[in-house]
Amino acid sequence: MPAQSPDLLTSDFDFDLPPELIAQTPINPRDHAKLLHIGAGLADHHVYDLPSLLRAGDLLIFNDTKVIPARLYGKRDDVEIEIFLHKKYAPSVWQVFAKPGKRLHVGDRVDFAPDFSAEILEKNEDGEVLVRFSVPDESLPASLEKYGETPLPPYIKRGKGGDVNDRARYQTIYAAREGAVAAPTAGLHFTPELLEKLTARDIECATVTLHVGAGTFHPVKADHVKDHVMHAEWGEITPGIAAYINKARAEGRRIVAVGTTSLRLLEAAADANGTVHPFQDETDIFITPGYNFRAVDALITNFHLPKSTLFMLVSAFAGLDRMRAAYEHAKACGYRFYSYGDASLLER
Repeated sequence: MPAQSPDLLTSDFDFDLPPELIAQTPINPRDHAKLLHIGAGLADHHVYDLPSLLRAGDLLIFNDTKVIPARLYGKRDDVEIEIFLHKKYAPSVWQVFAKPGKRLHVGDRVDFAPDFSAEILEKNEDGEVLVRFSVPDESLPASLEKYGETPLPPYIKRGKGGDVNDRARYQTIYAAREGAVAAPTAGLHFTPELLEKLTARDIECATVTLHVGAGTFHPVKADHVKDHVMHAEWGEITPGIAAYINKARAEGRRIVAVGTTSLRLLEAAADANGTVHPFQDETDIFITPGYNFRAVDALITNFHLPKSTLFMLVSAFAGLDRMRAAYEHAKACGYRFYSYGDASLLER
């Protein structure tokens, strides 16, 4: 879905980031992460300050998707194969990333365990492979839980076998609907105590679902932003939640997206007047400067990669120059970046 100015260069969204600022482990407790409030100016806080930074009547929209253990290690004959689930196509049929994909051929079988394997159905030149798992759809979640690993982003370094703590920590406390292969990371900062304090301040919460795909980690390789092909992800906004959001807007209350995934889904479901409609479909909405926001008034999000679609999105929301200044401030103050890093509260 086109939603960007035609003359933007990917290099416009580049910036330097010291590797030591890329968070490898999360802050504990979750809500003790730093929070940069990007409003009229820049103000340093912590996530646990949100009840005093938000307004009574604000409606927070969370993404309740649940991350599945999407990384598998197996063998085809004597060759070790890594498979990363990407997108479901049919019962027990998934599109995956396979390494080394060049060693695989249509008809090959990758064995993960004596009772769990995958057959190669199709190969694409970009490393994506279509596979059919040997277990029925209803048994696949249990097999993934048993043999799979938490699919951390490539910039979080773990040895083979992973870290058992990531299984719980790379998951929001309100995750409910299985299907994501990456976490909606802004939500990782919320705790039961923080949610209670928000409620006590008359700040309301609602959930939508967007199953985050592995494409969220893909770099933008095109020189011109308009040439980038956005990945599609499946999302749902129920009629009841859509009505709840529209009622809040009609009452003049702010809609605050918790994470870029919630924002993208809300904007995909909103019409030109800002009315959010029930939604149950895929969206490939690509938001960059020049986009006219229709449904979201404020955004809670982490700090994103240079030249990424997510840095383009926050630049569209708060202004490129403003976000450049905010990121320079964050670097100077030692904020931690990316999935396990710190957070920001952006005002339009």
